[in-house]
Amino acid sequence: MSALEPRVPQIAAPAPTPPAGGILGPAYRTLSIGIISVVFLIAFEATAVGTAMPVAARELDGIALYAFAFSAYFTTSLFGMVLSGQWADRQGPLRPLTVGIGAFAAGLVFSGTAGSMWVFVLGRAVQGFGGGLVIVALYVVVSRAYEERLRPAIMAAFAASWVVPSIVGPLASGTVTEHLGWRWVFLGIPALVVVPLAVALPAIRRTASGPVDTAAGPAAFDRRRIRLALGISAGAGLLQYAAQDLRWLSLLPAAAGAALMVPAVLGLLPRGTYRARRGLPSVVLLRGVAAGSFIAAESFVPLMLVTQRGLSPTMAGFSLALGGVTWAAGSWMQSKGRMAPYRERLMVGGMIMVAVAIAAAPAVLIESVPVWTLALAWAVGCLGMGLVIGSTSVLLLKLSAPEEAGSNSAALQISDALANVVLLAGGGAAFAALGGGSVGAAHAVADAADAGATHPGAFVVVFLPMACVALVGAWVATRLHADRPPAPAGR
Repeated sequence: MSALEPRVPQIAAPAPTPPAGGILGPAYRTLSIGIISVVFLIAFEATAVGTAMPVAARELDGIALYAFAFSAYFTTSLFGMVLSGQWADRQGPLRPLTVGIGAFAAGLVFSGTAGSMWVFVLGRAVQGFGGGLVIVALYVVVSRAYEERLRPAIMAAFAASWVVPSIVGPLASGTVTEHLGWRWVFLGIPALVVVPLAVALPAIRRTASGPVDTAAGPAAFDRRRIRLALGISAGAGLLQYAAQDLRWLSLLPAAAGAALMVPAVLGLLPRGTYRARRGLPSVVLLRGVAAGSFIAAESFVPLMLVTQRGLSPTMAGFSLALGGVTWAAGSWMQSKGRMAPYRERLMVGGMIMVAVAIAAAPAVLIESVPVWTLALAWAVGCLGMGLVIGSTSVLLLKLSAPEEAGSNSAALQISDALANVVLLAGGGAAFAALGGGSVGAAHAVADAADAGATHPGAFVVVFLPMACVALVGAWVATRLHADRPPAPAGR
C-alpha cells in the first residue's frame, strides 16, 4: 500500500499515538539538532569559502581555472546525489550521510593544502561529491524519521540554518584570510564535522537506518541509473567548459555535453518533468526553475555592485545579507499548518516575487538609483524563494512512497543543481558575449577601478531572461497537484 493511500482503521489494533511536541520535542530533539548542525556546516562552508576563493586562486596562480573551482563542485555533486538516492533507498541514509560528511571534510583538506590550482580543483570535486551524498541522505532522514506534520518545520529549520552563516560567514572568512591566510578557512571547517557526527549519527541509526523493506533485505544498485549519473556529471562539466571559452571550437564540447546530458536527464527525472506534467514532475521542475533562475541572477549581483557602483567586495556581499533573514522567514511561513491549504497560492506568489526582484536588480545600473534599493528588492526575492523551496521539499516527500524517497529526493536535487549549471552557463556566455569579459576572472576583481572593463548591458542580458524564467515558474506552480481521477470501484 502506498504511503499516501488512506488507511482503514482496525478496531482491534488502533494506531499508536504519534509523539507529542515539535521538532525539538523529546522524541526528536537529538536528531533535529544533529541534522540541523550538518546543514549549518554546509551553509557556513558555502559562504566562507566563496569569500576566500579569489585569494586562493591568485596565490596558486590559477585565475584562469577559477571558474572550475565552482563547476567541479557542482558536477561531482550531481553524481553524488544519484548515488546517495540509490544507496539510501536500499540500505538507509546512515552510510551515505557518513561517507558524504567524510568526503566533504576530506575535500576541504585537499584544497586547503593544495600546492597548485589543479589540486585545489580536485579538492573541490571531492567536496562536491560529499555534498551531493549528504543533501539527499538528509531528505531521506526527514522522510523516514519525521511525521508529515513536522516536515515543513524541519525544512524551515534548514533554511534558518543559513541565516547566521550568510551574515557572519563572509566577515569571518575575510578576517581569517587577512590575518592567518586563506588556507585556514578551508582547514578550519573540517574540525566542525566532529559535532554533527557525534550528535546526528546515533540518532539516525535509531530512527532511520536500514532498508525500508527489512524482510527483503538490501536490493542491488540500479547500474543504469549510476551510468546516467556519470553521464549527467560529465555532460555538465563539458557544458560549463564550453560556456567559458567562446570560440567556435567550443561547440564540440558543448555538443558532446548535451549528448551526454539529455538522455541522462530524461532517465533520472520523473517522466513528464519537462512537459510540466501535474503532480511530482511539476514539483521537480519548479525546484529547478526557481533555484536556477535565482542563483544564476544572484551570482552576478556582487560583481555588478563592485564594477558598476564602486562598492567593495565586502559591502557587495553584505548587500545580500538581509536576504538570508527573509528566506528563513518565507520558509517559516510555509511551515505553519494553517498555510497548508494555501500552499499552491503561496508558491505562485513566491515565484512572482522572485521574478520582480530579478527584473528590478539591474535598476542600480542607473546612477540616480540608490544602491540600497537592490538590497530591498533582493530581500523580497529571497522571501519568495523561502516560500517556494521549502514547499517543494515538503510536497516531494508527501508525494513519495517510502521506498522511493531517496530516488525522488535525488531527482529534486538534480533538477536544482542542473538548472544552476545550465542557466549559469547560458548567463555567463551572454555576459561574456556582450563585453562582460571572463566571468571567472571577474569574480576575482577587487578594485572598482576595473569597472570600465565591464559593460552595463552585459548585466541586463543576464537578469531579464532569468526574470522571464521565474515567471514560467509561477505557471508551473499552478500544476503541483495531480488531477483527481474518477474513483474506481471498491475505493
